[in-house]
Amino acid sequence: MTQPPCSPLAGGEGSSPTTTAAIAIAGLTHRYGERPALRGIDLDVRRGEIFGVLGPNGGGKTTLFKVLATLVAPQGGAVTVFDEDTARHPERVRRRLGVVFQHPAVDGKLTVRENLACHAALYGLDGVESRARAATLLERLGLAERADDRVEALSGGLARRVELAKGLLHGPDLVLLDEPSTGLDPGARRDFFSYLVHLRDREGLTVVLTTHYMEEAERCDRIGFMHQGRLVAVDAPAHLKAEIGGDVVVVDAVDPEAMRRRIEERFGCVPQVVAGALRIEMPRGHEFVRDVVEAFPGDIRSVTYGKPTLEDVFVHLTGERFFDDVGAPGGA
Repeated sequence: MTQPPCSPLAGGEGSSPTTTAAIAIAGLTHRYGERPALRGIDLDVRRGEIFGVLGPNGGGKTTLFKVLATLVAPQGGAVTVFDEDTARHPERVRRRLGVVFQHPAVDGKLTVRENLACHAALYGLDGVESRARAATLLERLGLAERADDRVEALSGGLARRVELAKGLLHGPDLVLLDEPSTGLDPGARRDFFSYLVHLRDREGLTVVLTTHYMEEAERCDRIGFMHQGRLVAVDAPAHLKAEIGGDVVVVDAVDPEAMRRRIEERFGCVPQVVAGALRIEMPRGHEFVRDVVEAFPGDIRSVTYGKPTLEDVFVHLTGERFFDDVGAPGGA
């Protein structure tokens, strides 16, 4: 894991142990043959928080999700959900879980309402209670007018909303959401996340979601960045960005390696070469933009600068762009 030399980021540790943890993970490891997917994950997720897991394909998000959902037993370490061991007592954990997978898990031949009724029956819910909760979810997720349509007749975005309604129907204490906003338009994403906040505040719901939408991650209480099977940073989004400090300047140069050396010699700062561009973290970035353009006018195609984003945090921690291999959600 590469650390940029200009502005090292302090911290990056998981949250400290807490008696109010909904999820407690200690030394979690998992391998697929010779390939390690999880390399000693330590993490506590607090009760009543929305926790986001970010990382590129192959970073370990999906494997972690499967372990939490009791679909895969840990090969090393321990995972407890509300003080129940996921490997020893998976059935107890499942009673308190709501799970929304990345891939469809609804019956296209049934109507929206019938899908929810079947799910309610599996959990032994009372008919009156389940219908009332279903009606609320359908309204919140914009499905009320399509409740009697077959799911196969819905658009991909609407079918995704049915998945979300099903995962929340039985009133779980913890909801695991694997790329929940895939297929939703920006307005639907905002509405759905607002409903998660409502459930957190009103019912104490704990949410763990994987996402590749940075604006969604910004709204989480805390986030964890995963890279090559490791949890490389955990904190509130604002805290992670603040620890970088200053501005992030990106220089598109004709010869990036030659420009990196010249900037180091001229300004005493060692830029990082990321995806063919030079990246520098420093205060008062606008002044550096002026100075570097004046110093090397014929060797620079463009220069941009701005305040750190969550993608900048990931680049800082790993030396790689977040979206280099994240053309679509998924990965180990």
